Amino acid sequence: MVVVQGLEAGQIRASIEAFRDLLVSHREVINGLNVYPVPDGDTGTNMSLTLEAVCVEFTSIADNASDDLAAVCTAISHGSLMGARGNSGVIMSQILRGLADTLQLPASSESRRWATALSVAGEAAYGAVQRPVEGTILTVIRESAEGATAAAESGASLVETLEAAHRQGHDALARTPDMLAVLKDAGVVDAGGTGMLLLLDALLHIIDGRALPEPPAEFIQVSTVPDKASPAGSSAVGETGEKNIADLRYEVMFFLDCVDHKIDEFRSAWADIGDSIVVVGGDGIWNCHIHTDEIGASIEAGIAVGRPHKIRVTDLLEELEHLETLVDPDAPTANPDIVVHINEKTTCGVVTVGVGEGVRAIFESLGSTAMVLGGQTMNPSTELLLHAVNSVAADDVLLLPNNKNIIAVAQQVDANTDKTVRVVPTRSITEGFASLLEFDPQSSADSNLEAMTAAIEHVVAGEVTVAVRDANSDAGLVRSGDFIGIGPSGIQAVAGDVVAATTELLDALIDQTEHEIVTLICGAEATEAETALILAWLDDRYVDVEVEVHAGGQPLYPYYVGIE
Repeated sequence: MVVVQGLEAGQIRASIEAFRDLLVSHREVINGLNVYPVPDGDTGTNMSLTLEAVCVEFTSIADNASDDLAAVCTAISHGSLMGARGNSGVIMSQILRGLADTLQLPASSESRRWATALSVAGEAAYGAVQRPVEGTILTVIRESAEGATAAAESGASLVETLEAAHRQGHDALARTPDMLAVLKDAGVVDAGGTGMLLLLDALLHIIDGRALPEPPAEFIQVSTVPDKASPAGSSAVGETGEKNIADLRYEVMFFLDCVDHKIDEFRSAWADIGDSIVVVGGDGIWNCHIHTDEIGASIEAGIAVGRPHKIRVTDLLEELEHLETLVDPDAPTANPDIVVHINEKTTCGVVTVGVGEGVRAIFESLGSTAMVLGGQTMNPSTELLLHAVNSVAADDVLLLPNNKNIIAVAQQVDANTDKTVRVVPTRSITEGFASLLEFDPQSSADSNLEAMTAAIEHVVAGEVTVAVRDANSDAGLVRSGDFIGIGPSGIQAVAGDVVAATTELLDALIDQTEHEIVTLICGAEATEAETALILAWLDDRYVDVEVEVHAGGQPLYPYYVGIE
């Protein structure tokens, strides 16, 4: 057995790729360690997708630079920052960035170089979290670094140094339930720490060829789970009066273009409105994550210091309620962001994008094969769409993005699968509904594409939501908190209440000489009284127009409208 005394650029890259493979194979085991009832807790999925983004970044390295340490480390740093998913993925990105930055610096020995890199990685992880909590991935990376440092200072070799890190890291992981009551209550060790230690397994595999660990055949509970019933007088609010992180309804993530000296101001603003806060990056670009009940305030805090973009908002409560019943955790293609409706083999399948139980039910009734949870402000990645396509039992698959911002991402899928994938360029949920009326599961993707694309040309789509900042528009001045109606030409209605905004939008979009049907998709925040007022207005003003009303259950948008 040949033992490597130092890791060069190519071997570092191979280690990261092996780490990615380990996270993929251990994904469901790590997901099973989740203690909080939120989709963001799918730690294995988030970490594996973050590492996949790094490996994709490796492909941008020129062939003649594959042994260039700076190029490999830049790919690790940039790929992990831009591809980070969820809280665990963002923290993992900081660990990788800390390693990448340090491995390029000179050191007196390889063992000291890696010990220092692990220490810097741990410091970066702690620095990324607003309120560091022991008993998490933070503890595991810190103690792993301490083990490596002690070994390196005693003159240990590289393999001995990483074995010491591995040993102390696993010891820390075993003790995480003693540090964090919620882990002990759930009978698990920390999921993020479990995933992080696979990095050390990957490094040791490249150094001396030892076998990579196999995922356990079944989930192993590490302690007895207490009775789920709450003690008398207990509540979700702790002794400090603060809400438990599991009770915060929304996960908000975005990239923030912001000068570095203003980021502390941003972190401070977020500290007042949420928890599970992670803000990482530098040199003007930051990856930001929070759990909160205040979506608007979260985004406004970013606007106050810079430019938030690629905003993703996930309704944790809604997704929890439905994913528990809609996703089979034992299925080989199981993913918390994908709901498979039809498993039977067909000539052509359809993958739709949307969110809301009602929206899902309508898509299923119209013949959708699978739905990816996402849409406005929560755009799915090409990787997720590809996963959904590969879960469909058909060689031809149609993708309905139902959002203009997802169309370009969807168009990347065909080149990455052996299946024939065609994108029906739907820009809204209502266009998606209209196109599915023309879908034939026994026809080819190309044949369906023509008919379904023609169907959406007859739909005028709109949506109503709440403005998160002041703005100018063709419909007038918009103030933060106003209800706005958005149509094909942009903001077409501004009002102080949702009924007025919706009726003004409909008035701007309906052409009595051409249109016969109005479809109203009611969101999670729409009330029966508001919907009744809108219907009464339509009945009075457009007597010849047929109205269809559906409960969509989508977050953030009280109403979607479609006019045909």
